[in-house]
Amino acid sequence: MTAKQLFSKTTPFIWAKLLLGGALVLISSILLVILMLIGWLFESALILVIMAIIWVTAVKGIHFFLMQYVGYLIKAGHIAVIAEACFTGTVPDNQVAYGKDMVIKRFATANVYLAVDKLVTAAVREIQKGIGKVGNALDFIPGMEAAASAAQFFVSIALGYVDECCLGWTFYNKEQGAFKSAADGVVIYAQNWKVLLKDAAKTMLKVVLLTIVVALIIFIPIGLLFKLLNWPGLLAFLLACLVAWVVKFAVMDSYIMIQMMASYMGVAPTTTITFDLYSKLCSLSKKFKELFTRGQEESPQPGYASGTAGAGYIAQETAPTGNHQPQQAVAKEARPVFCGQCGTKNTAGTKFCGTCGTRL
Repeated sequence: MTAKQLFSKTTPFIWAKLLLGGALVLISSILLVILMLIGWLFESALILVIMAIIWVTAVKGIHFFLMQYVGYLIKAGHIAVIAEACFTGTVPDNQVAYGKDMVIKRFATANVYLAVDKLVTAAVREIQKGIGKVGNALDFIPGMEAAASAAQFFVSIALGYVDECCLGWTFYNKEQGAFKSAADGVVIYAQNWKVLLKDAAKTMLKVVLLTIVVALIIFIPIGLLFKLLNWPGLLAFLLACLVAWVVKFAVMDSYIMIQMMASYMGVAPTTTITFDLYSKLCSLSKKFKELFTRGQEESPQPGYASGTAGAGYIAQETAPTGNHQPQQAVAKEARPVFCGQCGTKNTAGTKFCGTCGTRL
C-alpha cells in the first residue's frame, strides 16, 4: 500500500486531529475575546498588554494539556493502523476502535506510551547531535558550513518523525516489550538512515513552503478583522499561527508521518540488527542507553543478558548430562558475554565491559 493510499484511507484520524485542533482554536479565540473586552473596558494600553500576556500563557497551557494526552493517543492510534496497513495491505474496518485497542494492548496506559515516545525522541536528537559534529569538523572546507547548516535543518525536521516510525515498529513486534521494540526501532533507523532520509527529503521542502503559504493565507483575513476591531496586530499574527499550526498538525504532519512510516516499514523487516550498533548508540546517547536498559529489564534476551542472567542462560543451554560435568565449564568459558548495559560483545572470561566498564 502506497503512502498516498494510506493517507486517503486513514482520514478518520486526520479529521480527529482537525477537530482537536479546532477545539484548541475555539477555546483560544473565546478566551481572547473575553480578555480583550476586559482590556477595552479599562481603556488602557497597559491592561491590553497584560491581557495579551495572560492569553499567550493560557493558550500554551491548553495546548500542552490537549496535545500531551488526547493528541498523543490519537497519533498513537493512527500509527497502529498505519503499521497494520503497511504489513497486511489492508486498513481495519473500524480503524479508530482498532487503533484504540492496539494502543491499550501495547502500552496499557498513556504514561507508558509517553515515556517510550519521549525516550525515543530524545535519543534520536542526541544521536543527531553526535552526527552533526562530523559536519563541524569539516568547517575548513569552503561552503561546507552553509551546506551543513541547510542539511541539518531539513534533517532535523525529518528526525521529528523518527519516533513515529519506531513506535510503529513496536506495534509490529507484538511479542516483544514496548521499550525493547522501540530500541530496536531506533537501531533499524540508524542502519537505514541514508535511504530513509533521502525519501524524507523529497517531501520536506514542499511541506515547509506550503506551511509558510498557509500561514500567510490565514493571517490576511484575521489581520484585517483585528485591524477593524483596533486590536493588536501581534495577537492577530499569533492567532493566525495557531490556526496554521492546526492545519499543519492535522494534515501536513500526517502526510509526512505516513511517507516516513511507509519508507521505514519497507526496509525494517529485512534489516538485521547488529550488537555493535547498539554499543555505538549507547555511547552516543544517554537516552538511548536508558531505553535499551529499560528494554532489558522489561524482557531480557539471552544475547543481551549480563551477569547472572547471562550465566543462567548459558548454564541452561549447556547443562551437563550423566558424567559430563566438565562440559558445562568448557562451554561456559567458550561463549562470549554480551553487556546488558550497552550490548557490547566481550570475549569469554571478561569481568568488565570493554566499552562502558560495567561489571559482567
